[in-house]
Order: sequence, then structure tokens, then C-alpha cells
Amino acid sequence: MGIKNYLIEGVSCTGKTSVCNELQRRGYVAINGDRQLAYQGDPETGRKTDGHGHENHIWDIEKVKAIVADKGAPVTFLCGGSRNFSKFTHLLDGVFVLEIDLDTLIRRLDERPDDEFGAKPEERELVLRLHRTKEDVPKDGISIDATAPLAHVVDEIIRQSGAGGSE
Repeated sequence: MGIKNYLIEGVSCTGKTSVCNELQRRGYVAINGDRQLAYQGDPETGRKTDGHGHENHIWDIEKVKAIVADKGAPVTFLCGGSRNFSKFTHLLDGVFVLEIDLDTLIRRLDERPDDEFGAKPEERELVLRLHRTKEDVPKDGISIDATAPLAHVVDEIIRQSGAGGSE
């Protein structure tokens, strides 16, 4: 969908969905990968699994390729977490990694509704570990301070992507 395509990643509670919604509100093509591209599968093979764990939350590579191949918009933002990001980041023009400090993460986890990932104690422990180790996000992404107000976070992503004004 974009001449340029960017991934917006980060551990749970960093604001990926909020950034996606704000980009859409501003008129950009922003795809919520967790809702539009994700399924439960093996991160290496892509085969669907019965598992519903965090480690099986992957994106459909063929759908990602189709989005990247469609040059109908100046820029497209793919927002969300994927355990198989290494299978498609080479197709993109860049990756932004939303970063927050531990206190902000804990506060946001405390505010999560019971039905969202990270609300259950075992999920919370996983999120805290992933925040500490950063094992679950691209290592070569552009770090974005997601503790800033949402408008500033989105402004910074737009600035660094070179997207300029809205479409």
C-alpha cells in the first residue's frame, strides 16, 4: 500500500495500537497487524498451530508482501507485534521500536483491561521479561521514546520516516 513501508514494533503496552489509531486519524495508511495480519502459527514455518501463546503470535507473510507490493500510497505503517518479524523486515524501508521505562510499563499493565494481553499474572511476567531482555523486538530499529505524549510520538515517527504531511 505504500511506496515506503515501515513497521512500528515494541513490547506490550508501548502504544503500538494507539500510534496506529493516531496515524489513521491523521490520514495515513496504518494497518493494525495484530488485528489484520496476525494468527497463531509457528514463527519459523508459518504453519498454523493450535497454540494461543505469545510465541505463536505471527503475521501472514504473504499479506505483508502484498501490502509492500501495493504502491498506492506514499507511505504505509504496519503496527503491532509479531514473533516472525525477521521474515519480513528486509522488505520494509525501516522499523520503529517504541520504548518505555519500567515504571511506565508497570503503570500501563496495571491499567490493562482483564481481557487484554498482559493483564494475567503469567502474561505480565512475560511482558516484564521481554521488556528487560528486548528479545522480542527488532534489534536494528529506530528507537522512539513512547513515554512522550502520543502526538509527539507520532510526530517523531512521521518526521523520521520522511512522510511529511498527511495523505
